[in-house]
Amino acid sequence: MTSTRQLPFGSAKELGFCPQRTRRLVEVLQSEVGTARLPGAVALIARHGQVLLCETVGQQDPTAGIPMALDSIFRIYSMTKPIVSVAVMMLMERGQLLLSDTVAQHLPEFEDIKVTTHVDGHAVQRRPKVAPTVQDLLRHTSGLTYEILGAEPIQRQYAQAQLATRDRTNREFSHALAALPLMFEPGTVWEYSRATDLLGALVEVVSGQTLGAFLQDNILGPLAMVDTSFVVPPDKHHRIAQAFEKDPDGGIAMRLIDVRQPVAMEAGGSGLASTAADYARFLQCLLNGGELHGQRILSTATVRYMTADHLGDIPVHRVGRSGELLPPGHGFGLGFAVRTQEGVAAMSGTKGLYFWGGIAGTTFFVDPAKDFFALMMIQAPNQRDYYRPLFRNLVYAALLE
Repeated sequence: MTSTRQLPFGSAKELGFCPQRTRRLVEVLQSEVGTARLPGAVALIARHGQVLLCETVGQQDPTAGIPMALDSIFRIYSMTKPIVSVAVMMLMERGQLLLSDTVAQHLPEFEDIKVTTHVDGHAVQRRPKVAPTVQDLLRHTSGLTYEILGAEPIQRQYAQAQLATRDRTNREFSHALAALPLMFEPGTVWEYSRATDLLGALVEVVSGQTLGAFLQDNILGPLAMVDTSFVVPPDKHHRIAQAFEKDPDGGIAMRLIDVRQPVAMEAGGSGLASTAADYARFLQCLLNGGELHGQRILSTATVRYMTADHLGDIPVHRVGRSGELLPPGHGFGLGFAVRTQEGVAAMSGTKGLYFWGGIAGTTFFVDPAKDFFALMMIQAPNQRDYYRPLFRNLVYAALLE
């Protein structure tokens, strides 16, 4: 595991974590494997630039009986979003775009975008009062939605338009999305959405590179994230982590995206595969203020700006599943959820903490006030809402100072 060796190891005790409670975290995850609800996991905690926990439990492939490894490769789904958001901010730092730019300035197909409103019980489409901006895409206030979050008419239109297919290029996806109406007036509601997929197309237009090439040249390569990509090459296929063949709680077949074969769309919102070691390097870079081992990808000021709350008084859409993703006491920055209060939310955490996760269960959080981060890599889609807070609570239970 080459990339992990470059993050030095330290002891839990010397880094302010209780060794027994840190061990308890691993034991709890192992017990979940024993109940056959969790196939396996890699858990990693780092503080003050040193890794104090990096351990595996369970199996990488429960069907084939392959044990979990530290370098197992996971589909990280929406943990792609923070990486692509960083790419957008790099373009901003280079003067190639402004966050106040309208989406249509870079993707002209959005020039004639409409928003659906209701008048006397009838759906009416009209131009939005203000055009969605790059900032709106980064903070999910653009008026877009996700078809998986509910059954509203526009969400059904997303499904009918097959926005989830990866057979379109990023720009073709942008055109398909621009042909559909917005669900909300831009800037008025936080709704988790396909905005970061759209940012993937924007990065391509502004940079002149494919999204994968831009990420490789500017983030993945400089940070030595050697196992992070949209396509896992054949010599690494044996390291891909798998979910149970059938959901342990419901019996339905578990279908995850195939990361073995190239597809037309390099999805900025959900397409990357990665390892715990690679993603740890990305998080350490953010915790360092945008620099890791002499490679600076963002300024410290930009990292602070990204991880501040950008919602203010903008409400969260609490109808459907979107509101479940942003608990009370939280706002949203530019690619991350941000904790705005010590209390209120039903899980542990410090004010200023930022985090996100992927639909297959991977999750991370960064606590700048305490100078540490933690991440857990799993492939358990239907159990993610249980394992994310469990992991968070166990980590904070082990923190002593």
